[in-house]
Amino acid sequence: MDLQQIIERLELNVLTDSRDFTSVHPRGGYTSDLLSCVMAGAKSKYIWVTLQSHLNIVAVAALLDIAAVIITENAHPDHATIAKANEQGVTLLSTSMPNFEVDGKLWEMGLHN
Repeated sequence: MDLQQIIERLELNVLTDSRDFTSVHPRGGYTSDLLSCVMAGAKSKYIWVTLQSHLNIVAVAALLDIAAVIITENAHPDHATIAKANEQGVTLLSTSMPNFEVDGKLWEMGLHN
């Protein structure tokens, strides 16, 4: 499964610059709003699901080489965060769904750790 399929099936909003999402193949997922937990538990090419939308999510996502960050519950990063994500090559996506619902849909799509 590629990131484009995930974006389409979950009807996610792409907040950062568009790119070839068909070439991005997430290996798993991690959900947490605590950055320290994400740094300890998420792995390269994972999808990170979070309610957080501040600048520090970009730093953590770039450090871990996260496939994409899905920001939930209509939380929206500011322009500086989106600009930094574009600069760092981090994909930010958004949805109105809560974390739990996103996790369930990703699991149903076959994205397991």
